[in-house]
Amino acid sequence: MSDSLVIIPTYNEKENIEEMIEAVMSQPSNFHLLIVDDGSPDGTGALVKAKMEAYPDRIFIEERSGKLGLGTAYIHGFRWALKRNYQYIFEMDADFSHNPEDLNRLYSACKNDGNEMAIGSRYVTGVNVVNWPMSRVMLSYFASHYVRIVTGMPISDTTAGFKCYHRSILETIELDKVRFMGYAFQIEMKFLTWKYGFKITEVPIIFTDRTRGESKMSGGIIKEAVIGVMQIKIGSLFRSYRREMETTQLIEANGLDRANS
Repeated sequence: MSDSLVIIPTYNEKENIEEMIEAVMSQPSNFHLLIVDDGSPDGTGALVKAKMEAYPDRIFIEERSGKLGLGTAYIHGFRWALKRNYQYIFEMDADFSHNPEDLNRLYSACKNDGNEMAIGSRYVTGVNVVNWPMSRVMLSYFASHYVRIVTGMPISDTTAGFKCYHRSILETIELDKVRFMGYAFQIEMKFLTWKYGFKITEVPIIFTDRTRGESKMSGGIIKEAVIGVMQIKIGSLFRSYRREMETTQLIEANGLDRANS
C-alpha cells in the first residue's frame, strides 16, 4: 500500500499516456496513479486499462462521460483518494510539461519537510519555462503577478498545476463549494489552502511545453481566470476560514472561561 496518489486528468492523450504511466511507475517513491478520463474518443482509456494489467493495484482509472472540465476531474480524484486513505495527493498533467522525476521532490517537501502543500513552481527562482513563445511566457508570468496583487498570496507561481497536497487540506476545504472548474481552479485551491493557514512551499521546476497532442488552453479559460480572481477575493471577505479543530478548541475555551467566571 502506498501513501501517495498521483491524479492525472486526461482527454485525448493517447500520444503521451503510456509513456507517462511508465515514467510515474518507475519513480522510487512507489506512487499509485489514478487516471480520470473524460471519455476520450481517441482511446486513451483503453491504453490505460492495458497498463493496469502490468501494474495491478498501482494504476486505476475513473472514466466519465463527456468533457466535464479540469476542476471536476481533480475533485473527483480527490474524493476517490480520501476514501482510500492516501496521505499525499498530487495534481499532474499528462503531457510531460511536468517532469515525473519532480514528484519525488514535491513528496519530500511535504512528508520530510513538514509542508502541507508543495507547488512545482516555474517562477520561484526566475522564469523556468521551455518551448513557450515569449508572448505566452509573459502572459503566464504577469498573470501570476496579477493574482498575487489581488489576493495577497505570497506565492510566485499562483497558476501552477503541479502540486502535492497533504490530505488534511482536502479534508478541510469544502470541495463541493469550489467555484471554478477551469484555469481559475488552480488559483482558488491555492487561495483556500493559504487562507486556512496551511504551510505552503514552492519547489523550483523546469516546465516544458507539450511536444505531442493538443493543448487544452483557450481564451475562455484565461478570461475565467482574470474575472475569477476578483470573485475569489471579494467572496473571501464574507466567509470564515477557521478550521474545524480551531473552532472546537475555541468553543471549549469559551466554555471553560464561563465555568471559571
